[in-house]
Amino acid sequence: MTVTRVTLEENEIPTHWYNVVADMPNPPSPPLGPDGKPVGPEQMLAIFPGNLLEQEMSGERWIPIPDAVRDAYRIWRPTPLIRATRLEAALGTPAKIFYKYEGVSPSGSHKPNTAIPQAYYNKQAGINRLTTETGAGQWGSSIAFAGQMFGVEVRIYMVKISYGQKPYRRSMMQTWGAEVFASPSDMTQTGRAILAKDPNSLGSLGIAISEAVEEAAGRKDTNYSLGSVLNHVLLHQTVIGLEAKKQFEKIGEYPDMIFAPCGGGSNFAGIAFPFFADKAAGKNVRLIAVEPTSCPTLTKGVYAYDFGDASGFTPLMQMYTLGHDFMPPGIHAGGLRYHCDSPLVSQLYHEKLIEAVAVPQLATFEAGVKFARAEGIIPAPESCHAVRACIDEALRCKESGEPKTLLFNLSGHGHFDMASYDRYFAGELEDFEYPQEAIAASLAHLPKVG
Repeated sequence: MTVTRVTLEENEIPTHWYNVVADMPNPPSPPLGPDGKPVGPEQMLAIFPGNLLEQEMSGERWIPIPDAVRDAYRIWRPTPLIRATRLEAALGTPAKIFYKYEGVSPSGSHKPNTAIPQAYYNKQAGINRLTTETGAGQWGSSIAFAGQMFGVEVRIYMVKISYGQKPYRRSMMQTWGAEVFASPSDMTQTGRAILAKDPNSLGSLGIAISEAVEEAAGRKDTNYSLGSVLNHVLLHQTVIGLEAKKQFEKIGEYPDMIFAPCGGGSNFAGIAFPFFADKAAGKNVRLIAVEPTSCPTLTKGVYAYDFGDASGFTPLMQMYTLGHDFMPPGIHAGGLRYHCDSPLVSQLYHEKLIEAVAVPQLATFEAGVKFARAEGIIPAPESCHAVRACIDEALRCKESGEPKTLLFNLSGHGHFDMASYDRYFAGELEDFEYPQEAIAASLAHLPKVG
C-alpha cells in the first residue's frame, strides 16, 4: 500500500531552529539607519527584546528552542506530510506530489510557529504588551493566540481591505483577546497622514507596519512583533522543513523541487531553508518561491536598500522591493500583498541559489479548487499560489514523463476565506498584472544610501 500520510511523534518536534545564515556563501548585508550607517542592537532594543535581537544577528547554525515553546508547539505539532495521490491521479502525472499541512494549527496557518516564541521571549523580557500588523489575518490571529497563552496584550493594525474581506479572522483575534483596528487608522500620525491624502485608502502591509512600529516606539511598555521578513521570524518557521526532512527519511524519499507562497518570506523560508542546507552541501534540490503577478517583488522588483514600512520607521534593509510606498491591488491573497521580501530570501535569490515565479490570481483559485476536489482540503488563497506552481510542474512532468518528487507548503486552510471563493465562482475576480510604469514610479522614491 502506498504511504499517503507520514507522521512524527511529539518527541520528534525539532529541538533547535535552523539558521540559514550559517550556510550562505556570503554574509547578510547589515541594516542601515537613515544616515547610511549600520544600525546597532541598542537602536533596535526600543521595539524588540534582546533575546530576539540575538537571534536576528546570529550566525550560529542551530538555535535551541526553549522547552516552554516546544511544549506550546505540542498543541498542533508535528504537522503531517501528506502525499496527494488523488491529485496525482486527477492530473495524470507520473510525479509524486507531497504537501506539508500547516493548517492544523489553532489559527489555521503556519504563523503560530513564530508567534509562540515571540510572545514567549517578550514575556521573558518583562514586556506585557505588543503591537503588530496583519494582512489577511493569519498573522494577527496567530499572535493573538500566542499572546493569550503567555499573558501578553496584543493590539493589531489590520490592512483595511482585509479588515472588510476577512471579518471572521478579525473575530478570531478578538476571541483570543486582541484589539483590532482597520489600517490606515486615525490612531497614529502615520494613519492620519495617509487618510488625509486618500480617505478611501485600502491600506497596505507597509502602512500597517508603520502604525504598529510608531505606537511601539512611543510606549515604553510596548514592543513590536512582526510575522515575516526578519531573520528571527524565518528562523522560527524552519520547524516546518526540519519536520519534513525527518518525514521524507521515514519513507525513503526526497523532493526534487519545493514550492511555497512568498510575500514577506517566512512561509517559503520555513519549508525551504532546511533543505537549502542540503543544497549548500551539494544536494540537487530546487527551491521555488511563488508570488502573485499583482505584487511581483522578486520577479519585477529591484535589489536595493529600502524601508520595510511605508513611513520610514524601520531600518533600511537590502532586499528585493517594489518601493516602500507601493500600493498593491486588493487581491484576496492578503498575506502576499507586501512591497518587499525578506533580506535573506532576497540575497539567496539575487545570488541565484533559489528561484521565483509569479502566478495570476484566477489561476491560483483554479488550482485551489482542483486541489480541494481531489484532496478535500480547501487551501487559503496564499497557499493556492504554491498549489498552482506545483500543479504546473506536475503537468510538465506529464508531458516529459519525468517521475519527479514535488513538495509544497500548504501553509493554511481557506475556511475563513470562502468569500474569496464565492467571488471566484461568481466570476467577479480578475487578474491584475502590476504595470511596469507604476512599479518604476514607486521605485523612484527609494531612499538614497551612501
